[in-house]
Amino acid sequence: MPDFAITLTDWAHEQVRLSAVRRTVFIDEQGVPEALEWDADDAAALQLLAVDSAGRAIGCARLLPDGHIGRMAVLPGWRGRGVGRALLDAAVRAAQAHGHTLLQLSAQTHAAGFYVGAGFVAVGPEYEEAGIPHVAMQKRLV
Repeated sequence: MPDFAITLTDWAHEQVRLSAVRRTVFIDEQGVPEALEWDADDAAALQLLAVDSAGRAIGCARLLPDGHIGRMAVLPGWRGRGVGRALLDAAVRAAQAHGHTLLQLSAQTHAAGFYVGAGFVAVGPEYEEAGIPHVAMQKRLV
């Protein structure tokens, strides 16, 4: 049994915990400018929150209404323990439940192999986003 759980939520109910994870990973650790991290898509997105057994936020992701997965982050102490894969799998299941047939994401290039392992394929050249190399990826759902 994993020592964490994934919940589906929204920005209005979990903004504090979701933003804490994203601030730690993207702004503090990776140096993403704060102005680029927060956007209007958060309010419209299905948010996924990973919590430990004490209810502390340890990871997050979001699924946009158009089938884009993004803002996927796992706190450093929880990496390599299946949290990212559980978040991604939950996002895929949620997308299927919402009738999506194509998922898209913008993967940091160093993490592309993680997404390939979940059935995503790169579609296009590498590009820079927020000063970090990325690659567009997608997955067809059946």
